[in-house]
Amino acid sequence: MNKLKIFNDPIYGFITIQNSLVFELIQHKYFQRLRRITQMGLSYMVYPGAHHTRFHHAIGCVYLMQKTIEILRFKGVSISEEEETALYVAILLHDIGHGPFSHAMEHSIVNNVPHEQISMLFMERLNEEFNSSLTLAIKIFKGEYPRKFMCQLVSGQLDMDRADYLKRDSFYTGVAEGNINSERLITMLNVVNEVLVIEEKGIYSVEKFLNARRFMYWQVYLHKTSIVAEQLLIRVLKRAKELITKGVNLQTSQPLHFFLIHDISLKDFNEEVLDIFSELDDFDIISSLKTWQHHEDFVLSNLCKMILNRNLLKIKLKNKKIKTQDIEYHIDSVIKKHQITEEEANYFVFTGHISNQAYMLKTQGINILHKSGKVEDLSKVSDLFNAKALSKPVTKYYICFPKEKL
Repeated sequence: MNKLKIFNDPIYGFITIQNSLVFELIQHKYFQRLRRITQMGLSYMVYPGAHHTRFHHAIGCVYLMQKTIEILRFKGVSISEEEETALYVAILLHDIGHGPFSHAMEHSIVNNVPHEQISMLFMERLNEEFNSSLTLAIKIFKGEYPRKFMCQLVSGQLDMDRADYLKRDSFYTGVAEGNINSERLITMLNVVNEVLVIEEKGIYSVEKFLNARRFMYWQVYLHKTSIVAEQLLIRVLKRAKELITKGVNLQTSQPLHFFLIHDISLKDFNEEVLDIFSELDDFDIISSLKTWQHHEDFVLSNLCKMILNRNLLKIKLKNKKIKTQDIEYHIDSVIKKHQITEEEANYFVFTGHISNQAYMLKTQGINILHKSGKVEDLSKVSDLFNAKALSKPVTKYYICFPKEKL
């Protein structure tokens, strides 16, 4: 059977999947789960249009990879059919390990297991199922393939992941400043000594890309309302875990219940755990929040109501660490108002920090190819903006506390 599938994408128009392995992986239940996981977590509380899914994003990444391979081959870069398939598979499955509401789960449902490692476990499982046809894709995904540019296309400063999510997220949020011309960037790509480079005439597109990325992080991904909502969700699950451990009965779906009663770290991820994880999605969380808002536990019910009704905590961002007396003032205030313990008050008053680094100068610089054949890092070539300034991590500190009586 010549399997052929066409997706109508709002960003790129019609996307054709002509590779039968890629098509079969899209059809698999592990990948179909991504239809039920939002790409941007709780960002829709700030940008109402941000309801697109990880499924959308992964298909868009495959489309951009198709275009990239076409352009690189046109420029004389040899890419075998096996390598082409591996690139499609690696970029298709790069986010398959995301839990519900994306990053919030890495610190609550599972014990500090990054989604990349869960993606790896899914890929290894699928490799067994598909008679080792994902072996090369896994090598590329891990960054172990000797042809470095292929690893860079999947995970690097100018990878297909970023090229898609910046364009897609700016479209769905309506934040025009994040809209990059990913097609032009791809057209400027080339390979020198098996390393990805951008042709000299693409410098300004790269500058726009890095500025757009910086803007999207501060304006969208690290928006203070999104931070509060995500932190509240982490605390809902932490409180639920705490109550269940004490023997309190909480109604929830079976997959979520499993992760609440067990402390799962990377070493515990056997086949059975992975299968249970593959049944988890955003709907498990939302339905639990709706049920738990009526629970007799003061902390759990209030946290759930805050998220469901978008009546969130107040957040203040500062350039310096939050003073201890500020934290103590708000904690004392909550304890007095509600006659609760300090441990319970800590669910409503907390601090943290966020940081943003648009350009990884030391670890994954962007190489510019001059017409003379000379290759230089972007920071030495760019005249309009300071790449070194963008490569410095900027850290901000925040404190969250209730606006008024809960």
